[in-house]
Amino acid sequence: MLSGELYNALDEELTRERLKARLLIKALNDSGEDEAEKRKKILDELLPNAGTDLWLQPPFYCDYGSNIYTGDKVFFNFNCIVLDVMPVTIGSRTLFGPNVQIYTATHPMESDQRALGLEFARPITIGEDVWIGGSAVICPGVTIGDRSVIGAGSVVTRDIPSDVFAAGNPCKMIRKLKL
Repeated sequence: MLSGELYNALDEELTRERLKARLLIKALNDSGEDEAEKRKKILDELLPNAGTDLWLQPPFYCDYGSNIYTGDKVFFNFNCIVLDVMPVTIGSRTLFGPNVQIYTATHPMESDQRALGLEFARPITIGEDVWIGGSAVICPGVTIGDRSVIGAGSVVTRDIPSDVFAAGNPCKMIRKLKL
């Protein structure tokens, strides 16, 4: 799976790992604002590769959690989904609006391979100081450069360079940002 090759998502080990993550996610999403210590413990187990001061507004969802790597002071607003079949690397001070969806997982174009239950994934890299607007979708294999802004509702299917505002479906550069 992590090599980018075809794999069976119903594999026993992968199923166990996803179940462990789902139980932690449920505990996280059910925890109250007054349970900071409990939430921190859950996040440390669910997202062992997160930087300091990670801020998640529940509900939050992911496949494994262990394949999410964040810098410091990353913020996820309500109802974000990260399908972290492959690494999702997020730079420091990056902000995600509500309902952002990050998908590393994908399926073969050939129906005979899909019929066998096979899938694969591509890693996603999001730079530092990026702002992803609400309900944006980040597709497998995409890199978003530092300090860029992705407009709400965008579907990012290709790499986006640093220091730009990009939006649309498919997402494309609208203009360079002033530094």
